[in-house]
Formats: sequence, structure tokens, C-alpha cells
Amino acid sequence: RERILEAAYDLFSRSGVRAIGVDTITVHADVAKMTLYRNFTSKHELAMAFLQLREERWTKAWLQAEVARRASTPPGQLLAIFDVFSEWFHRDDFEGCAFVTSLLEFDDPDDPVRKACVMHLANIRSFVAELATAAGVEDAERFATQWHILMKGSIVAAHEGDREAALGAQELGALLLERHGVALPA
Repeated sequence: RERILEAAYDLFSRSGVRAIGVDTITVHADVAKMTLYRNFTSKHELAMAFLQLREERWTKAWLQAEVARRASTPPGQLLAIFDVFSEWFHRDDFEGCAFVTSLLEFDDPDDPVRKACVMHLANIRSFVAELATAAGVEDAERFATQWHILMKGSIVAAHEGDREAALGAQELGALLLERHGVALPA
């Protein structure tokens, strides 16, 4: 199960869920197709497990942890998101946001994979809203939605080849913080 999930994680992160077939996953994991289906009843179930693992690794263990490590104040942590992104965008293995990629692949609002993407993206906004509340932003939910647009927009721009997109988003983020009456870190 772990080998299959690791193979799917690697493949889905780079190419999306729809672009990768079960045969590719089994070859990458070095397992038989029946082994995959004994562990995951469908590709959808595997995709859901991948998204959960992605949230654990990408959102919590990497992004949130790195942001907390880099700054001690909520405004500084918000801005640090884009410092982390900037380094990510410059890596040779930059793969983009699996939640956005998968969301765009599944346009049926009732599809469980799409619903999982929406939930995981909402969890990222919740993280931003918590930081915004701690920073003293009055309408933290609205702020988090706006901040998340900057995050997603910078990721898309990095996909287009703009490796400096996070710095532009950070500059806009500083303006957004000021607009909400938050003092910028020194």
C-alpha cells in the first residue's frame, strides 16, 4: 500500500491525477494491478489518499512548519509564505499545487476528488485566516480569501515560467496587510 501511494504521490504531484493511468502507477510502484486494487478499490480512492498525504506533507509538514520557523509574528509569517514559495519556484523539481491541478481536472462539483481538493484548499485558507486573526485583521475570512488568491496566482505564474512570482505576490501581500491596518514587520 505504501509503495503504491508513494508512486501515486510522485506521479500525481507532477502530472495530475487524470494524466496518470493505473498501469503507469503499477509500473512505477513495481506491483501488479491486482495489488493496487486490493489496497485501493479505485483510482479515485487512491487519488483521495494522495490528496490527504499531500496535505500532510506539503501544507502541514512543509509550508506551515517552514513559515513558523522563518517568522515569529503573524504578519511576518504571512509574508514568509512567499519567501518559502520563492525558494520552491526556483527548485528544479517545482511541481505546482496538486490541489489546484486536481481541482481543474475534475469539473463535476459532486466528484469526490474535486470535493477533496476544495476541502484541502479551504484548509489552507483556514491557516491563513488564523494568522490574519492573530495579526489583528477584522475580517479574517475575507482577508484569507484574498491572500489565497495571491498564493494560487503566484503558483500559476511560476508554472508559466515566472520564477519571481512569489516576490510580486509578497509585495501585494504587504499592501493588503497595510490596507487591513496591520503593521508590517521590520
